[in-house]
Amino acid sequence: MTMTFASLLKSAGLLSVLAASPALADEPKQFATDKVPVRVDTIASGLDNPWSVEVLPDGGYLVTELGGTLRIIRDGKASVPITGVPDVARQGQGGLLDVALDPAFATSRTLFLSMAVADGGAYGTAIIRATLSKDGKSLTQVQELFRMNRFTGKGQHFGSRIAVATDSSLFFGIGDRGERDRAQDMRDHAGAILHIEQDGSIPAANPYKDGKAGLAELWSKGHRNPQGIVIDPDNGQLLTVEHGARGGDEINAPEPGKNYGWPVITYGKDYSGAKIGTGQAADGYEQPLHYWDPSIAPGAIDVYRGAMFPQWNGNLLVSALKDQLLARLERDESGAIIAEERLFEGEFGRIRDVKVAPDGSILMLTDGDGGALLRVSASGNRS
Repeated sequence: MTMTFASLLKSAGLLSVLAASPALADEPKQFATDKVPVRVDTIASGLDNPWSVEVLPDGGYLVTELGGTLRIIRDGKASVPITGVPDVARQGQGGLLDVALDPAFATSRTLFLSMAVADGGAYGTAIIRATLSKDGKSLTQVQELFRMNRFTGKGQHFGSRIAVATDSSLFFGIGDRGERDRAQDMRDHAGAILHIEQDGSIPAANPYKDGKAGLAELWSKGHRNPQGIVIDPDNGQLLTVEHGARGGDEINAPEPGKNYGWPVITYGKDYSGAKIGTGQAADGYEQPLHYWDPSIAPGAIDVYRGAMFPQWNGNLLVSALKDQLLARLERDESGAIIAEERLFEGEFGRIRDVKVAPDGSILMLTDGDGGALLRVSASGNRS
């Protein structure tokens, strides 16, 4: 079989590096929104299924790619892959997923990864701690902090983003792994929000820390596939966004020991059109803060707290895959969601990640082969 020049570059791991050069970047686009005009710049393109982005203290962008590579983007150019990333299982929706920085990263160089890992012919979600070298070229002191307790051959619903609390403990979600009843099993890590310390130990605040009524790592249960998680820096509230089935995507504010219903209650239906569970509400199960029906397929969530868009202070930002948009959700003083604006619908393709940058701009990663890192800023702001 004859290989094209592009396929040769990709097989050598060079295509995304070359495609992300500034000369190939798209021209900025201008958009009018309900409250403020914005512009969207392409920081880098040609990325290979990018999944998560974090801003480094020096202004570089640390990006995961689903196939197992971790890169730094500077000046519109993606680095060669950082070495030392553990073996990743690229299976279905699984691969190298989230990256999160320790609050003291500027001095500690500590970061956390979520990823799919393999055990024989089965797969599950793991959380990794590592140190990024000062030159940004390698990971050292790599340690697996957590590995879910039941693997399966299925390739869906791995979760899994990480939120680092102010006390440096880690919250993360794992989906039901395509086996919905696992979300109600208190002896199963699937279908849950989990909470561990940076060394993998159990925080004192966990509701089942003694292991009697549930696994010690569990924070909440009844989640279908929570792919987004964030802690509001203003009030410390934990927020998640998760995929429903056919309808029923949800935003939740998980509290310790509470059950968020899947698959007993849901606002969605099975893909066949059949009813799931008992309905939309039942005693003992929490209601979402917000839901979408039909689904938008949410990829990530963040809370806008920044100087660039004071009009959006406290709003939730949710990236969407199926509907290819960024949802901006307004909240009242009680935290209830009262309005939604859909931004950039169909303009950039599937939007996998959204992140508020330290300067108040908003970063978005587009999904798939040839994905891009985009920056949303106030119109006329070129800094």
